[in-house]
Amino acid sequence: MNKKITSIMQYLQGMEIIESDLMDKVLALTAKYDYTRYKEKDVENALGTEVLSVADFAALLSPAASSYLEPMARKAKLETRKHFGNSVSLFTPLYISNYCENNCVYCGFNCQNKIQRGKLSLTEIENELKTIARTGLKEILILTGESRQQSAVAYIGEAVRLAKKYFSTIGIEIYSLNTDEYSYLQQCGADFVSVYQETYNPESYEKSHLNGPKRIYPYRFNAQERAIRAGMRGVSFGALLGLDDFRKDAFAAGVHAYLLQQKYPHAEISFSVPRLRPYINRADNNPKNVHEPQLLQVMLAYRLFMPFAGITISTRESARFRDNVIGMAATKISAGVKVGVGGHDTEAKGDEQFEISDPRAVDAIHQMILAQGMQPVYTDYIRL
Repeated sequence: MNKKITSIMQYLQGMEIIESDLMDKVLALTAKYDYTRYKEKDVENALGTEVLSVADFAALLSPAASSYLEPMARKAKLETRKHFGNSVSLFTPLYISNYCENNCVYCGFNCQNKIQRGKLSLTEIENELKTIARTGLKEILILTGESRQQSAVAYIGEAVRLAKKYFSTIGIEIYSLNTDEYSYLQQCGADFVSVYQETYNPESYEKSHLNGPKRIYPYRFNAQERAIRAGMRGVSFGALLGLDDFRKDAFAAGVHAYLLQQKYPHAEISFSVPRLRPYINRADNNPKNVHEPQLLQVMLAYRLFMPFAGITISTRESARFRDNVIGMAATKISAGVKVGVGGHDTEAKGDEQFEISDPRAVDAIHQMILAQGMQPVYTDYIRL
C-alpha cells in the first residue's frame, strides 16, 4: 500500500469495528500515568500487597522500584512457582513468509527495505514442520509478514492445518484479522494469537507506522479482543520496548491485558517483552535506555500484577539473561530459533526479521532447564 493514511484512527474498508471501550480506558489510564510521582513507600506497599491494583503495578514499573529488584524477584519467583510449578514450556517460531505491506520504521520486514523476500509452499511448510517436530517440540508459532496478498488467510489456514498434524499447540503471529477470520483459523487448529501494539503512544505510533494497514491504531489495538470473541484459547500482549517511553508502554500493555482478562475471564493471557534489535538496513536503532535491569523490572512487574499470566522470553535476549529469568518470571522459552523464512529443513528462502542473541538448539535449552532444577514441558494440552 503506497497511499499514506491521513489518520491512524481511520478504519480502512473491510476492517471490522467492534463495540469495545478498552482502548479508551487504556489510553486514559496511560495518559494519567506519571511514574515520577511514585516513591519507595509506594513500592514497598505494592510488595506487601497480595493482590495488586493498577496503582501498585504502576509503582512497580516506576524508577523508584529500580532499587527493589531483588525483593521483587523473590516474590515473583514464589508467584511463578505457585501458579506454574517448576515447569518451563518450550516452543519455536516458523516464519512462512516475509512479504509485507507496511512501512514500519523499526522492522526488518518493512516493505521499503531491500531484502530477500520469500514464501514457503505448502510442501515446504510441511517439511519444515516435520523437521521441527523431530526435535521433540510440540508447540509451534507460525509467523508471516503482514501481507494479505502474499499470505492470504486461506494460506495461513492451510499452514495451521498442517501444523495440527505434528503439534499439540499452535500459535499465530500475523497481521490483524476480523473476528470471522480468526474464527476460521481457530477452526483450522490455531490456539493462540500474538499481537503487539509496538507502542501505545498514538503520536509515536503514527511516526513509526508511515503507511499500510498496520498504521490503523484502533484496529490493531482491538485484535486480541476479536480473537477471543472468535474462540481463540488465548492471546499475547506486548510493546516493542525502546520504541517509545518503555515504562508507559509496559504499563499500557499490562493494563490492556488486565482489562481484557476481566472482560473475558476464560481467556489465557500472556506477555512478551521484545526489545529493539538490530535489523537489515537499520543496525543503529535507539533502544531508549531499555537495558537488562529495566527489562527485568518490566517482567517482574507483569508477574506480580498478573500472577496467572504466561511470560515468554525470546531469542532477542542473551542466553545468560534468558537462563536467569526462567522460573523467576518467564514461563516459556523459545529454542532452535530461525527468524528467516524457513531454515529448519533447508536454507532459508527469505531474509531475517532481526538478529537473534541466543541460537541454542532444543537439546541445549532442555539441558539448561534441567540443570536449574526445573522441568522442560513440551505439551500441556491434548486435543480431543
